Amino acid sequence: MNFNEHWNLEGKHAFLSASKYHWINYDEDRLISAYRNWKAKERGTRLHAFACEAIQLGIKLSNSKRTLNRYVNDAIGFGMTPELILYYSDNCFGTADAISFDGQLLRIHDLKTGTTAASFHQLEIYTALFCLEYGFDPHDIDIVLRIYQSDEILEDSPDPDAIVDIMNTIVDFSRIVDGLRKEV
Repeated sequence: MNFNEHWNLEGKHAFLSASKYHWINYDEDRLISAYRNWKAKERGTRLHAFACEAIQLGIKLSNSKRTLNRYVNDAIGFGMTPELILYYSDNCFGTADAISFDGQLLRIHDLKTGTTAASFHQLEIYTALFCLEYGFDPHDIDIVLRIYQSDEILEDSPDPDAIVDIMNTIVDFSRIVDGLRKEV
């Protein structure tokens, strides 16, 4: 049999895909809600890419209280690097939306485009990954974490002991997962 080729679809995922088959049990309202969430995620991905490009090019956005504008302008103003991968192991790594470190102050900013309430836990993990990757004790540096969401800026300076706890968890859990990989 000669199968049809769909080269234009390689690497893409359908909204109603077979691998995410739960939609076959949706009613119309649930389908509409799921589609709108899917489109919101897609928009968030595009906004992150746009923000990254603007920061890399040093193009400030108009001065306003809008989340995206404040995030981009602050990242440029603080001389931050966008979309930086922080790595401890193949089991634990992540991409910080914007980060800077001047030898004393670690700054990590996160752009949230959705409406779900954000948590600083994600940024605390990035902080732990930074300290592990670059060999810093969180007690010896200053840390400022920011979440940009819904036209607000939330800021936190985490407890260094909490960051050390996360670092220890990353090390321990990564070791455990490495052992589990050897079993298979």
